[in-house]
Amino acid sequence: MIQRVQSIWLLLAGLTILLLMFIPIVSSQSNGSEYWIVATGLYQKTNGLVAKTDYFKPLFLNTVCVTMLCIATIFTFKNRTGQKRLIIVAILAMLLLGFWIFYYAQNLPGGIAAVKPGIGAFLPVAGILFCALAIRGIRKDEQLLRSADRLR
Repeated sequence: MIQRVQSIWLLLAGLTILLLMFIPIVSSQSNGSEYWIVATGLYQKTNGLVAKTDYFKPLFLNTVCVTMLCIATIFTFKNRTGQKRLIIVAILAMLLLGFWIFYYAQNLPGGIAAVKPGIGAFLPVAGILFCALAIRGIRKDEQLLRSADRLR
C-alpha cells in the first residue's frame, strides 16, 4: 500500500534533494564579489547585480535524477526487496551528489578554505537519513508480514 511510513520518508528525501535547486549550497567572497553554488550553477553578485556565471551539468543532472528516483521508489511498494535496492542506489547517488558539491566548492574563487557552507550543504545528509529511515520502515513491514505468517 502506498500510505506507509516509508512513502513519507521517501517523499521527504526527494523534496530535500529538490531544495538544492533553490537553496545556496556553499558561498564565498572574493575581490568584492559574492559567489554561491546552487544545483543549477554558480552565481555571482557584484555591485548588487546577480549573474549566473557557470552551469554545472553533472550537479544539476544528479540532483534531478536523485529526486526522481526517490519519488519513483515510492511506487514500487509491491516489491519490498526491489524498493530497498532502489533506496540504496539513491543513497549512493546522494553520496555522488556530495562529491560534486565538494568538487565545485573547491573551484570557487578563494579555494575551499574561503568557502562557507550554507543550508544546502547539509541537505544531502538529511536525504540519506530519510532514506535510511525508509529502509527501517520496510524492514518493519517485512517483520510484520513474517509474524502474521507464523500465526496462520
